[in-house]
Amino acid sequence: MAGKSNMLGEFKKFITRGNVMDMAVGIIIGSAFTAIVNSLVKDILMPFIGLILGGVSFIDLKIVIAEATEQTSEVAILYGSFIQKVIDFLIIAFVVFMIVRSINKLRDRMEAKKKAEEAAKAAATPAPAPVVPEDIVLLKEIRDLLKK
Repeated sequence: MAGKSNMLGEFKKFITRGNVMDMAVGIIIGSAFTAIVNSLVKDILMPFIGLILGGVSFIDLKIVIAEATEQTSEVAILYGSFIQKVIDFLIIAFVVFMIVRSINKLRDRMEAKKKAEEAAKAAATPAPAPVVPEDIVLLKEIRDLLKK
């Protein structure tokens, strides 16, 4: 029984860690983002692409291997669906690339601004006077006394 409570405690500790929660939020947002991009591709972009290709819908493109009969369904290679998925992936990858690129540029600007502020602050404050060790001060006093 102690092993189960220990494992349960470890699981609770694992699941409540910040990075696990961040990952869960990322997955949820990612799936919602994927639905938006899929709608963008399916409902907005693909009709234009199909129109350019002569009214062809990618989803309808297939190679029929065996026709449907009363007992069996059609066997076909759905290459149009594959093309659709590739286009979905490329658009999602491009959008994610643009988001990461924008975040990186923003981060670079923030770091450059911070460095400029630190440099300006460092230039505005005078350098502290060097600290002279006590033995050197004592030796200088002895030298000055000997000169007199």
